[in-house]
Amino acid sequence: MPLNSLKIPMVDSLRKPIAEEIRPGVKVPAKDTILTPRFYTTDFEAMAKMDLSPNEDELWAILEEFQADYNRHHFVRTPEFDGSTEGLDPATKKVFVEFLEQSCTSEFSGFLLYKELSRKLKTKNPLLAECFGLMSRDEARHAGFLNKAMSDFGMQLDLGFLTANKKYTFFKPEYIFYATYLSEKIGYWRYIAIYRHLEQHPENRLYPIFNFFENWCQDENRHGDFFDAVMKAVPWTVNGLRSRLWCKFFLLAVFATMYIRDVQRKEFYEALGLDAREYDKYVIKKTNETAGRVFPVILDVDHPKFYEQLENCVQNNLKIAKIEESGAIAPLKLLQKLPLYASNGTIFASLFFMKAFRSEQALAAVQ
Repeated sequence: MPLNSLKIPMVDSLRKPIAEEIRPGVKVPAKDTILTPRFYTTDFEAMAKMDLSPNEDELWAILEEFQADYNRHHFVRTPEFDGSTEGLDPATKKVFVEFLEQSCTSEFSGFLLYKELSRKLKTKNPLLAECFGLMSRDEARHAGFLNKAMSDFGMQLDLGFLTANKKYTFFKPEYIFYATYLSEKIGYWRYIAIYRHLEQHPENRLYPIFNFFENWCQDENRHGDFFDAVMKAVPWTVNGLRSRLWCKFFLLAVFATMYIRDVQRKEFYEALGLDAREYDKYVIKKTNETAGRVFPVILDVDHPKFYEQLENCVQNNLKIAKIEESGAIAPLKLLQKLPLYASNGTIFASLFFMKAFRSEQALAAVQ
């Protein structure tokens, strides 16, 4: 799944020059915000020099799973897709397009990152290179399947245009591990939760793509297991005070971003018969527990202040959106939004400094 975390301090953003214009009939990409998926690059040399020997056997076993390619025949459109959107009202179509676009962009982001890592590491770290190459294969299938689904709603994304024109953000290798691990595992829990809900409520399965989620989420799970194994092979990424702080930061950034984004597009989940808030709380709880298998700390997501503070961020972001849609001039908009940005920053800091759990203690309590 998707990388989709809050803007992280101490990183550089790179933008490629505009290489082409949007072609007629192709959807204009959504405007970049802190809630939209990002494209990433990293220090390829540092990645290539990583010694994987402490956990090499597990990585070879994961590579064998990737090579087995369990979903090679899965992403094939069925006759169910023909005319499947005709009965949907315009409002429902709109929220479905937003979901498909965000999901497609996230999967395509993963494809680009993994493909470039595979290419750059091919001669220097063949094990990593092959794993990244096979994961990029999976992400390409996901992105292509989602983009084809958008055509059922009368539009598609120009993925070549996105490649050339979207902002690329630099992350150190360990930040890539934290963010991609969480995005893959959170993707698993998101997809399987929707699939299981629609199994029980087939009347809400408004579009055939959800029939594919059970197998699809296993790709996300395997990708997450790969990053788990890499971090265990490079133990400094999950040992020590510095790693505890960064893992805590990425957990909070990913959870907060997902919660704020999903509540703002709650109509999509309502169309499926889900409550966006309860759905996110379930996904966050399960992902938090899963992260404890490799991260040294996990968040206290059951603390009464946790969601109370996230709700304050939701309200701030709704106000920011209204300001953005107003007819005011850009400098005035910025002036009006600054207190809301400051409020969000203060909220994020307060959540970050809440006491976290050491993973071994938390998992022992769960078991």
